[in-house]
Amino acid sequence: MKNIRFFTAGESHGQALSAIVEGMPAGLELSEEDIAKELHRRQRGYGRGGRMKIEQDRAQILSGVRFGKTLGSPISLVLYNKDWQNWTGKMSIETGQGSTEKLYMIRPGHADFAGMVKYRQDDLRNILERSSARETTMRVAAGAIAKRFLNVFGIQLFGHVMCIGKASSATSILDIPFADRSEEWSDFFKRAESSPVACADEKATKEMMRNIDKAQQEGYSLGGLFEVAAAGVPVGMGSHVHWDRKLDAQIASAMMSINAIKSVEIGLGRAVSERPGSEVHDELFYNEEQGFHRHHNFAGGIEGGMTNGEPVVVRLAMKPLPTMKSPLRSVNVKTRDLQNAHFERADVCAVPAAVVVAESMLALVLADALVSKIGGDSINEMQQRFQRLSRVPLDW
Repeated sequence: MKNIRFFTAGESHGQALSAIVEGMPAGLELSEEDIAKELHRRQRGYGRGGRMKIEQDRAQILSGVRFGKTLGSPISLVLYNKDWQNWTGKMSIETGQGSTEKLYMIRPGHADFAGMVKYRQDDLRNILERSSARETTMRVAAGAIAKRFLNVFGIQLFGHVMCIGKASSATSILDIPFADRSEEWSDFFKRAESSPVACADEKATKEMMRNIDKAQQEGYSLGGLFEVAAAGVPVGMGSHVHWDRKLDAQIASAMMSINAIKSVEIGLGRAVSERPGSEVHDELFYNEEQGFHRHHNFAGGIEGGMTNGEPVVVRLAMKPLPTMKSPLRSVNVKTRDLQNAHFERADVCAVPAAVVVAESMLALVLADALVSKIGGDSINEMQQRFQRLSRVPLDW
């Protein structure tokens, strides 16, 4: 990401989380309510922990916006942690103002061990507070701005859960026709949005919820599989000419940076290894009414590192969260004794929330790619240039 960049700061139980979004063009209509809607979606989901009952996340815009429109300057955001009042001693900035016992019990699967060794820390709280998925709150806040930007150009993002534990829905975004924003496409995502686990399949939703209940009772956590998609993306974002300009590579990097994500697939993903070429590549057709079009989207909207006009579809696998009521065995880094890993309040399942985080990261990557493609410093200028991308020219 070179045109639109973002940075986050803050610890899970610190005073606040913050973000700076740089490179957003001037003239974009933006309000705190736009951001609040996405933050609310991130807090949803069956199987979330007690923290969601404490925090009612709402980010405050501190700069970069005047009279409801972006200025082209960096946008800074802050979100105050309500739970901070219970952690002022444990998370004190100044020395001597707080005291607490150090944490020595590493959680397998978390950043604890590698972080303590890398940063020479003798208290794993110095690692877990920043490596916590609480950081993704500000990714969603930044992503909300990117979504608002993309919407100006008719680009919309969606997501749904396919699997939690062993409960799954067989429907993929790739199976749903998108032509002319079909009712089937719209209905699918409305059902996913209203589901407690962000799954469009009612039967699978109930099974997923039963699995989460069982995990809650028995003290373990659950991961899952989900998809996110961007529709209305023009042809030619990204590039084939350099490795770091390939859009699918940028998307994969962004997605793998999300906590607990262990694999990323574009389109059919690993399924391409099981099919012949005749069943993998998307044949191209043309007529006067539809222009260039395809009958399926196995490539997930990207060929040769560039968007091809079809929806960009990304599938992600999320591992179960490492913090569990029935903790795994680990080693006390101070005494070297075998003990149970540290447990702190945590979600049983956060897959529905991860959908929103992934949508946000996809939005940020696509926003950056769109600015790179058409250029411009203001929304008006970009809209004028975007009109030339609305259809593929035949006279090049």
